[in-house]
Amino acid sequence: MKLNRLFARKLIIFSCLWIATGQISIAQTASDSYPLTKAKRILFLGNSITYAGDYVSLFERFYISHYPKPWAEVINVGLPSETVSGLSEPNHADGAFPRPWLFTRLANVLKKTKADVVFACYGMNDGIYLPFDQARFEAFQKGIERLRKMLEEAGIKRIIFLTPPVHDDPKKGVDGYNLVLDRYAQWLLDQRGKRGWEVIDIHFPMRSFLLEKRKSDPSFRLAADGVHPGEEGHWLMARELMSYLDPNFDKSMTLDTYLNSMPSGAKLYELVRKRQAIMKDAWLTYTGHNRPGMAVGLPMEQASKKYEQMERQIEQAISSF
Repeated sequence: MKLNRLFARKLIIFSCLWIATGQISIAQTASDSYPLTKAKRILFLGNSITYAGDYVSLFERFYISHYPKPWAEVINVGLPSETVSGLSEPNHADGAFPRPWLFTRLANVLKKTKADVVFACYGMNDGIYLPFDQARFEAFQKGIERLRKMLEEAGIKRIIFLTPPVHDDPKKGVDGYNLVLDRYAQWLLDQRGKRGWEVIDIHFPMRSFLLEKRKSDPSFRLAADGVHPGEEGHWLMARELMSYLDPNFDKSMTLDTYLNSMPSGAKLYELVRKRQAIMKDAWLTYTGHNRPGMAVGLPMEQASKKYEQMERQIEQAISSF
């Protein structure tokens, strides 16, 4: 008994010294965070990759099959072209409109969604697809820090940043604009140890996967246009979220293997995707934005009824697990 008490005291002292030096481990940060079992609404912020939404739907499918009811509502308000930096190319969208800036809508999004957990994925657009520039980098950093401050002030219980996805230049591959995103991603990852932020890395795993596949197939692409990942790219993003939340998650699985790893798994995913497709436009319309060309979503009252109808179908699918 004395030995156990002595060991416990030493462990506490060591832990205090470890924290005092600022070396807060990822596992410690995550385990001390607001658990998703308490969440009421989980919000995803981001650009067109988040708006496309496959990785968000895969996350929700994972969430409702791993966590007990009542489930939180998973809300996607990703907005194509958006940045946290406030930067835009002079002739963005052929001069039709400048890139939207998150902070013109964030306060309203937080007020209307009443989320308590937020995932945020930015960076792809923030370097404006140009070579690295310190001023642009600082604008991205300031935008991320402002975002975190606003989320904290809004009472968000858990804030999780995602590093930007990989960029695959048609000619230079990962040695083009992706070199900028390497630096943006690494800065975010550095905040885990320096400031105890929760950051999930999707950038470097996607980068490694792409390079490995290119060894046997030089023409392999995760994104046909270099920016927007296809189905496999979204799966790579989603599985990093899943393995972060569940350390026992088997990252070697393919998307098909994962979806068919349990009865009605593929059906459940399709139901979630269908509901997300309806709700993301409804939420964007309800919370407001200034980007032209977006679909007008259903009025929130009507969308909420559809949400509840599909919730019953999802409950039936999950009951067969």
